[in-house]
Amino acid sequence: MVPPVKRKGTHDELLGSVFEEQASWHQGMIAGKSPFLRGPYLSMYVQKPWTIRQYSGFSTAAQSNEFYKKNLAAGQTGLSIAFDLPTHRGYDSDADEAVADVGKAGVAIDTLDDMCALFEGIDMGQVSVSMTMNGAVLPIMAFYIAAAQRQGVEEHQLRGTIQNDILKEFMVRNTYIYPPEASMEVVAQVMEYCTHKMPLFNSISISGYHLQEAGASTAQELAYTLADGWAYVRAAQEKGLSVDDIGPRLSFFWGISMRSIDEIAKLRAARVLWCRIMKLMGAKNEKSWALKTHAQTSGWSLTAQWPKNNLTRTAVEAISAVLGGTQSLHTNSFDEALALPTDDSARWARNTQIYLQGEAGLTRPIDPLGGSYLLEEKTLSLIDEAWEIITEIEQQGGMTQYVLAGTPKKSILKAAAKTQAQIDAGTYPIVGVNEFIAHELEKPHLRYIHLDEVLENQCNRLKEHKLKRDSALCAQSLTALKKAALDKKTNLLEASVVAAQNGATLGEISEVLVQVFGRYQPEPTGVTGVYQAELKTQASFIRSVSTGESWAKKNGRKPKILLAKMGQDGHDRGLYAVAAALSDQGFEVKMTPLFQTPEQVGYMVQNWGADLVSISSMTNGHGALVPALCQWLKKLGLGHVKVILGGIIPESDIDSMKAHGVDLIFGPGTDLTSAAQDIYRLLNEDIKND
Repeated sequence: MVPPVKRKGTHDELLGSVFEEQASWHQGMIAGKSPFLRGPYLSMYVQKPWTIRQYSGFSTAAQSNEFYKKNLAAGQTGLSIAFDLPTHRGYDSDADEAVADVGKAGVAIDTLDDMCALFEGIDMGQVSVSMTMNGAVLPIMAFYIAAAQRQGVEEHQLRGTIQNDILKEFMVRNTYIYPPEASMEVVAQVMEYCTHKMPLFNSISISGYHLQEAGASTAQELAYTLADGWAYVRAAQEKGLSVDDIGPRLSFFWGISMRSIDEIAKLRAARVLWCRIMKLMGAKNEKSWALKTHAQTSGWSLTAQWPKNNLTRTAVEAISAVLGGTQSLHTNSFDEALALPTDDSARWARNTQIYLQGEAGLTRPIDPLGGSYLLEEKTLSLIDEAWEIITEIEQQGGMTQYVLAGTPKKSILKAAAKTQAQIDAGTYPIVGVNEFIAHELEKPHLRYIHLDEVLENQCNRLKEHKLKRDSALCAQSLTALKKAALDKKTNLLEASVVAAQNGATLGEISEVLVQVFGRYQPEPTGVTGVYQAELKTQASFIRSVSTGESWAKKNGRKPKILLAKMGQDGHDRGLYAVAAALSDQGFEVKMTPLFQTPEQVGYMVQNWGADLVSISSMTNGHGALVPALCQWLKKLGLGHVKVILGGIIPESDIDSMKAHGVDLIFGPGTDLTSAAQDIYRLLNEDIKND
């Protein structure tokens, strides 16, 4: 018999004895029974296997639509849509802030016409659609609803999920628009609208995936994600919704790493903990107690070195998700550490799931590893560890306040820096990166998108759209949306649907709300000492520190390096890891806020007196942004400042970047002690030349 959940005095002091667990673990050995240890449904995959989804979207709506239809014809059973960064951040494709990112990390959606093109020939009343959208959730949901209506599909027929999980954006992903309090109001109003008008549609998918990708430990991912869910339920209650109004339609989204036992245990622990939370909140409906989830194999675990190894990594992670009991699954393509997936690599990824459903026999038993001593012990350990973190969050006033204090972001940054240090020290093994290193690099065929054509196409479509719409009617609906934001008498999604139908663009809808709520821009805060703690005895680290001390002695100060993110890319794990590593190896490090322009970065270099500027690029924005920065440095008389570029940089771009003035380029998986030594050599060459 499985032992009872471990409970500590602090839990009881905070929450009393509301949650009764005396019989739950025995009952939980049956799938579909509280607390759902073995799965949320009685028969699990025996009658209905998990939904096969592929998260995809690129360039234009028409190109993405063609890709979706091929995937659906080849066995995919639901759509999972990726939007480009300007769309996430509430900018139209013709905005100055958007120019470097249009269509690069997802599909550009500016108007209702774009959304209609995205679903051309796809029955929106039949296909389940998952949309990863948070900051610009109002215009995207409005376009989706209005596009369905154009197809003759009513709101109550739509099936799927909108992510609508803004709290994790403030912790890690950074595709927010408005400040936290206003953003939570938007979340609650979307939940309110969907509850009343879209009974088959899940109005929120609470995501741990992005926390894991940013470096969170398993317990952190569990605790922060479930605490986010708790905060969203409270926000819905403030709108007059009961726990059982929304509970059955909440869903979750977890990342699945290479740590198999941890991941299987995590999904089982999540179900038990969510059941506990919902009972504490007074839920009576068993469907409210049951955590349902989507899962995605890790993007961070994909390596640019030996990319076909990623086929095996994805298969291992997919098996873990299935053994953990996911309800739908996305498997990453092997080439995604280098570029957007090709049709061929996406087929390999999708077929991985088809093999598991059709050949591996994993759909026949329920909870195949249930009863394993190792797995049960790990599950119990994670439950206890995560609950302690959740208890601390509750004591601080809940997750919204916890996020505002910056505590979870700082904790995740420390965990990520520690992992990077362990990779560089060789104590965290990654095949092809720090062990069994390939001497001959594979060069797979990669998807190439004509980005200038995408930008031109979107801008032309926007221009035509604005010419043909009724401008007066559009302006009237935007005024009504602003009034709804100010007086809170009309649901914001309801007002956004009207604006979308009357021709308002995504950027216009977002900007009206920015006028009311403001646009959020936090200052970066790094961590120090973590990298040093892991590598202080490593010869390479000691050598870097010694070189830094020598440089500082000669120059009377430490070398100054400005770390910058330009464009709309909010991925900042690499930025913070580099900051932590270089700080501990003798550099004076300063980070820019996110979403900077080349001009802004140039002036920061000038004002701070930086010796080097390092640009982090994850979504191919460097093609336009880095040359512009180099031009600004020359214009400001800063041609002597060394320029470094790091991140996902296609080999085909390297010569071009160097021709524009980039001095060093570091790709994914770079050892940061080696990188520090390369940077010191670059600085010392200047001394020799002088």
